[in-house]
Amino acid sequence: MQQTIARSFPLSGFGVHGGKPVTLDISLAPVNHGIVFIRHNSEGRRESIPALSASLGSTTLNTSIGSADFGVSTIEHLMAAIAALGIDNLTIAIDGPEVPILGGGSAEFISAFRKAGLVKQDAPRQYLTILKPVRVEDGQNWAEFIPHNGTRYEVEIDFPVASIGRQSFSFDLDADVFEREIAKARTFGFMRDVEKLRSMGLALGSSLENSIAIGDEGEVLNPDGLHYPNEFVRHKLLDSVGDLALAGHPFRGLFRSYRGGHKLNALLVKTLLEKPDHFQMKS
Repeated sequence: MQQTIARSFPLSGFGVHGGKPVTLDISLAPVNHGIVFIRHNSEGRRESIPALSASLGSTTLNTSIGSADFGVSTIEHLMAAIAALGIDNLTIAIDGPEVPILGGGSAEFISAFRKAGLVKQDAPRQYLTILKPVRVEDGQNWAEFIPHNGTRYEVEIDFPVASIGRQSFSFDLDADVFEREIAKARTFGFMRDVEKLRSMGLALGSSLENSIAIGDEGEVLNPDGLHYPNEFVRHKLLDSVGDLALAGHPFRGLFRSYRGGHKLNALLVKTLLEKPDHFQMKS
């Protein structure tokens, strides 16, 4: 059955790119409502933005929805928590342009949803069931959906630095496993890119508390080290769970990617939805 939360709650933090404080007011919603962001500002402007592929904005460094001048960015970690917990219907009011980064993964979102509680609703959940393979490529990088009895993710990354290298991680969708094995995996970046990004108004809220910093020699600069031995690929899988949630329904199938990211994930969802003979909606 579909699910929403038992009670509404606020959640505050700051954006990893803009570095500005932001508050989410997350509320329960009726059946078949989906996940909808309500963006508003101090001038009284207000806009509803469904968390759907059709609303997709930029996929550079994060996943955003809505227009460039009045959208919501960095939604992937929140959406990953929502998808992993099997939440179907929410209204998420936000008073800024970017979802707070919190700890750099999904753990704080998961904790907040657990505290609020989940309730089943009086309508069946619809699953997007993969019937035929769908694949997208960008040079050596690729992502695909293939038929599978269940919901599974298989992600592989390959970076030419000592601390990362080639890593892979697989995950059958399960809320407890996600919370334990994936949710704490943080976003990561290279120190050589920080100055350039900040000159562009990006990564202003990034810190060693919410991001893994990689030095010029490929070393991890965080004093506390990594949360998992292969935290990098786990975070890429976390991102994929959130990005693929923009299909609008949980999927039944196998998602695989090699050197993927937000752009390829978004393109894969868009390509699938443009091929109605490749999937079927089932309860």
